[in-house]
Amino acid sequence: MKVDQIYTGCLSQASYYIESDGEAVVIDPLREVDQYIQKAKNSSSKIKFILQTHFHADFVSGHITLSKLTGAPIVYGPNADPSYEVVIANDNDVFKFGKVYVKLIHTPGHTLESSCFLLFDENNKQHSIFTGDTLFLGDVGIPDVAQRYEGLSKEELAATLFDSINNKIRILDSNITVYPGHGAGSACGKRMMKETIDTLSNQKIVNYALNGSLNKNEFVNELTSNLPEPPAYFPQNVLMNKNGYIDFSDILKKSNRALTVDEFKILMIKKNTVVLDTRSTIDFSNAHIPGSYFIGLSGNFAPWVGEILKDVTINILLVSEKGKEIESITRLSRVGFDNCIGYLKDGIYSWLQKGNLVDKINNISPKDFTLLKGDFKTLDVRKKSETKISSLDSSKKIPLSDIHLNLDSLNKKDKIYVHCAGGYRSMIALSILKRNGFNNIVDINEGYKGIQQCLV
Repeated sequence: MKVDQIYTGCLSQASYYIESDGEAVVIDPLREVDQYIQKAKNSSSKIKFILQTHFHADFVSGHITLSKLTGAPIVYGPNADPSYEVVIANDNDVFKFGKVYVKLIHTPGHTLESSCFLLFDENNKQHSIFTGDTLFLGDVGIPDVAQRYEGLSKEELAATLFDSINNKIRILDSNITVYPGHGAGSACGKRMMKETIDTLSNQKIVNYALNGSLNKNEFVNELTSNLPEPPAYFPQNVLMNKNGYIDFSDILKKSNRALTVDEFKILMIKKNTVVLDTRSTIDFSNAHIPGSYFIGLSGNFAPWVGEILKDVTINILLVSEKGKEIESITRLSRVGFDNCIGYLKDGIYSWLQKGNLVDKINNISPKDFTLLKGDFKTLDVRKKSETKISSLDSSKKIPLSDIHLNLDSLNKKDKIYVHCAGGYRSMIALSILKRNGFNNIVDINEGYKGIQQCLV
């Protein structure tokens, strides 16, 4: 038996491929499914089941496509109600493959259908548990308010999750391995560990949901306090996972389209269309198409696309680094943004060669920033949890996710120096400010980390 964790850093998401004696199961596959099919082909194995822990909100799963290509049935836990054919399993149902099997453990709380899969080895011994968004390392999944359960509050979901974890997971063999659905950086939890694999015995020590440090009321308060509204694209992704979607191969055929400058300019002015620049912060800063959004591939690209662009139906024109066009299209599709209508052939260079105007972002080093005198404003776009720990006293603090809602609190006449932690999020914020008529703005290179080093 072998267990492969396929971890996607951009989404902080883990899918799993488990194989035994010529048969395999896949848990929570990514939308582009070729890698799972290739793994099975490499060992002459057959994918027997596709196991879904729940209806994902933060990404579009590849379960439907993988089932279509392999004939393997899709398995959900109780309370699931998709619009396509699946196996709705009961609590403790067993799914055998090769010489091993998994048992579905219904663990509602994050969502009502949320389930974990307990893997037993060839000797009928508990081996590992695949916990989806029920249990993370160091944390648990927040109540998935993206699904808006009628008549059920976030507090009731949290109380249900407490029971699921303590009555279904805490009682398992302590020496089994925990394989979660997400790691640090995901919006599905509050304080996940950076590790992506751990033992249940260690989680019973370090995880507040398992170590007995909180009673049910305290757990509910901890989980639901300061719970943010889900990003706008979360409910849209849930619907795609429940109701179906276009196969990624079809999206690639439609979107992998090189556009001349003239074609690009015609499409730019169409309704519900944006230009998205996925290059590096430096390249965008030096020259970009006026009015374009920056969200670079080098950071948490897909979640920020969802957070900033919000509507998965929006038409997207890409400006990418040469050779990164397909990667951009792929990562957009992972969060349901399927309407990429093409990319600028030869990128920004073709735009410049045609004599078109470009915009740029002014920069300042952290050292020069700390030496500034005179009248200026500083904007910190880090999360509240970051600024609470440490920040510049004089800075205005608006998390990047809230920037669109707070533009009126900024004065376009002010000179504004913008920073995040290291420089990625601040460039996204600066592109939004530029789009909205803020022109006297400057990026602080290296972000708050660079500023702190200069103040020591």
